[in-house]
Amino acid sequence: MAFIEVRFPTDIAYGSVGGPQYSTDIVITQSGYEQRNANWSQAHAQYNVAQGVKTQAQLDCLIAFFRARQGRADGFRFKDWTDYQVTGQAIGTGNGTTTVFQLEKSYVSGGITQTRMIKKPVSGSVNIYLNNVLQTSGYTLDTTTGLVTFNTAPGNGVAITADFQFDVPVRFDTDRLSATIDSYGSRSWHDIPLVEIRI
Repeated sequence: MAFIEVRFPTDIAYGSVGGPQYSTDIVITQSGYEQRNANWSQAHAQYNVAQGVKTQAQLDCLIAFFRARQGRADGFRFKDWTDYQVTGQAIGTGNGTTTVFQLEKSYVSGGITQTRMIKKPVSGSVNIYLNNVLQTSGYTLDTTTGLVTFNTAPGNGVAITADFQFDVPVRFDTDRLSATIDSYGSRSWHDIPLVEIRI
């Protein structure tokens, strides 16, 4: 239905399990070789926050948050404590004309670079640099899209970099919260899945 610019409780997120995943079809031939087909060019994160609920206060907060989002209906922000910040990230090079640049994060391994668009930066965490000089004005940041818009286009060849924290856009992947009453005052939640959404 909608995306709500509200963050899932970070103390519950801290105890979550999950991270990026891909979708790959594998066919094993009669000779034993594999043929692999990558269905997604970008990772798609999944999480389970059940283990993050430790106190009654957290449980009350989770139930209220779940009801407000109407289960799977509305998306929201989620802090992935394993991957939530960037330092010195290149986001573009000035050409004297372009004024809008997208925040992104690069993952480099073995000479291969994967670039992830960051659309949910955390307000107050973003620093923008032109040729390594911190900019305190002259641009605006849209924290709902991750777009940086300069009042004046950076000059030709000017390196544009950024430091920032970011959230992952997710939704609940269930319409039901199921609790087990283990003993008086003791409850357990076996499965509270979240899934990243494309926006």
